[in-house]
Amino acid sequence: MAESGEGLGTVPEHERILQEIQSTDTACVGPTLRSVYDDQPNAHKKFMEKLDACIRNHDKEIEKMCNFHHQGFVDAITELLKVRTDAEKLKVQVTDTNRRFQDAGKEVIVQTEDIIRCRIQQRNITTVIEKLQLCLPVLEMYSKLKEQMSAKRYYSALKTMEQLENVYFPRVSQYRFCQLMIENLPKLREDIKEISMSDLKDFLESIRKHSDKIGETAMKQAQQQKLFSVILQKQNNVKFGKTMYINERIPEERNEIVLKPVFEEEDENEEEVLTVQDLVDFSPVYRCLHIYSVLGDEETFENYYRKQRKKQARLVLQPQSNMHETVDGYRRYFTQIVGFFVVEDHILHVTQGLVTRAYTDELWNMALSKIIAVLRAHSSYCTDPDLVLELKNLIVIFADTLQGYGFPVNRLFDLLFEIRDQYNETLLKKWAGVFRDIFEEDNYSPIPIVNEEEYKTVISKFPFQDPDVEKQSFPKKLPMSQSVPHIYIQVKEFIYASLKFSESLHRSSTEIDDMLRKSTNLLLTRTLSSCLLNLIKKPHIGLTELVQIIINTTHLEQACKYLEDFITNITNISQETVHTTRLYGLSTFKDARHAAEGEIYTKLNQKIDEFVQLADYDWTMSEPDGRASGYLMDLINFLRSIFQVFTHLPGKVAQTACMSACQHLSTSLMQMLLDSELKQISMGAVQQFNLDVIQCELFASSEPVPGFQGDTLQLAFIDLRQLLDLFMVWDWSTYLADYGQPASKYLRVNPNTALTLLEKMKDTSKKNNIFAQFRKNDRDKQKLIETVVKQLRSLVNGMSQHT
Repeated sequence: MAESGEGLGTVPEHERILQEIQSTDTACVGPTLRSVYDDQPNAHKKFMEKLDACIRNHDKEIEKMCNFHHQGFVDAITELLKVRTDAEKLKVQVTDTNRRFQDAGKEVIVQTEDIIRCRIQQRNITTVIEKLQLCLPVLEMYSKLKEQMSAKRYYSALKTMEQLENVYFPRVSQYRFCQLMIENLPKLREDIKEISMSDLKDFLESIRKHSDKIGETAMKQAQQQKLFSVILQKQNNVKFGKTMYINERIPEERNEIVLKPVFEEEDENEEEVLTVQDLVDFSPVYRCLHIYSVLGDEETFENYYRKQRKKQARLVLQPQSNMHETVDGYRRYFTQIVGFFVVEDHILHVTQGLVTRAYTDELWNMALSKIIAVLRAHSSYCTDPDLVLELKNLIVIFADTLQGYGFPVNRLFDLLFEIRDQYNETLLKKWAGVFRDIFEEDNYSPIPIVNEEEYKTVISKFPFQDPDVEKQSFPKKLPMSQSVPHIYIQVKEFIYASLKFSESLHRSSTEIDDMLRKSTNLLLTRTLSSCLLNLIKKPHIGLTELVQIIINTTHLEQACKYLEDFITNITNISQETVHTTRLYGLSTFKDARHAAEGEIYTKLNQKIDEFVQLADYDWTMSEPDGRASGYLMDLINFLRSIFQVFTHLPGKVAQTACMSACQHLSTSLMQMLLDSELKQISMGAVQQFNLDVIQCELFASSEPVPGFQGDTLQLAFIDLRQLLDLFMVWDWSTYLADYGQPASKYLRVNPNTALTLLEKMKDTSKKNNIFAQFRKNDRDKQKLIETVVKQLRSLVNGMSQHT
């Protein structure tokens, strides 16, 4: 029962499995079959039995179906056999028709293929045209870029690049050629930067080489403009009757320097006025500036330009070592500097930001300091006043030129005042040589005048006025020598030369007047005074020449007021002006006269010494010769002739010279008596010496120079006279008794002097009286001498103790 129950439960399950196998895909059969084997152990047998039963049922159904349809199948086969022949005929016909169609369609196929191909080509052409229309503007712009590069139109090329990048390349960025172009543009930009920078370097080198030409042109134009202004001012002054400019009062031949151009015109008929644009092509600068601006690197360009120009400025400001030797060296130096700053001024005004006013001012201040240092150093080597004057004219034109371009030049005019002092020094040195030559060529004799014409010639050169001389008939002589009018003329020449430097310094007439007077004072007080003093000290200048020098200085001193009038006429500044400087001629020539007078005294004394050295006394003679010594008579005759020459000197000078000569002669004679080398003097020698002193006294009393009162000149020999009288009279008791009394007869006799001379006579007496010492008179005299000597020694010792 149990088995039958179990079999009834299994059958539905097998049917389900069979249905699942029949209805599902073969891929799922495996799991279904596995479920059969997973059940009870004999279940597969039952399943197989069920499966066989199922198969048999299906076979039966198929057999039934075949039996049912067999007749229809037989009928269909019969029908097919019937239409077989017709089908073969149809096949032949279809094949034949197909062949004919194929043969007829071959040409159509070919044409169709051609049409298709043409349609494809047409479509491709249309596409190509569309793409080319898109690419052609790019290619045209790129070709334009290449042409601009070839034509060196770099700024336009950069603009074209911007259009390509911003407008055209985005349209065709998918093409490879566009990528190549895009990759090539940075290289082109770098090439443009390098080429433009190379052009800029060439430009900088070019303006460095041609800066002197630029500066020369600018300075020439500034000078022409200044000359035109001067001429216009003169015309206005003449038209309106105004006071003429200071230079108008200078004689025509002295004013040539004003109108003489520093730069000679290359073509007098040249009408075209060249500008810096005519001389320099600035396009490389503009081009490079625009290029760097477009590239966004303008700051780099500005820094490079300024750096290079500063280097060039340092080169331009570096002078040549021998610049001070010629004016061309200074001219070349100035023109290069002017050319440099004219270019910078042009760049400042035509570009925006490349250079600024602050930059140019800084550069100019640096250059100005260097220029002043260079000029101060090199001008110190200039010893030629003409070269210094030309340098001054160059500096003035240089300053006026740069001032016209807006550069401050006050420091240059301050420098001119320093150079003016140096110019005056060179003038003083030059005129020192002129004065020396005049003094060397002078004959130191009054100027002989033969006729009226010669007199007028001298008067036209020198303001001589003397009514007494004018009344004299010809021939006559002027008291001064030839050097006086020559010196006067040269002083005026010096004033002219000094005035030349004062021109164009933008100073008032008062300042120029002060400059002229101060420089003239230096000429008088330093140069002329020094030349006169050196002349006076020269050994070959004798007493006659010294007398003439004193006369000359007197007339030159009187002419100083005419020099002041001369300066007044030039500057039109009245001498009554409060701050007007006076000429120091009075003190200058007075000092020279004093020096000449002193030299006269010295030379006169030297001449006296020469005569005195010729003295040949026999100091042991027993009796005098009875007449004065020959050397003394020659000396007195010489003094008489010299004092005759002194009549042209001022009275006090001649009197002082005469008194000095007599005093010096008296002193020399006294020293001769008291000479330490002279050991013995006899009474005869004293008597002979007394005769010479008497001749000196007679000369003094003859009034060789008028103006002495009483016996003033004789007092020069009073010491000798009292000493000789004491020894001649042998009045020792009176001398010793009255010594120190105001009314003493021998007041001027010094005990030391008397003792020295007495000892020399004592020794002589001993020598001459060795064998006569037994005579009573000689013994008494010798004792008296010894007694007087003792008393004098006692007196001298008392004086020493009292002192």
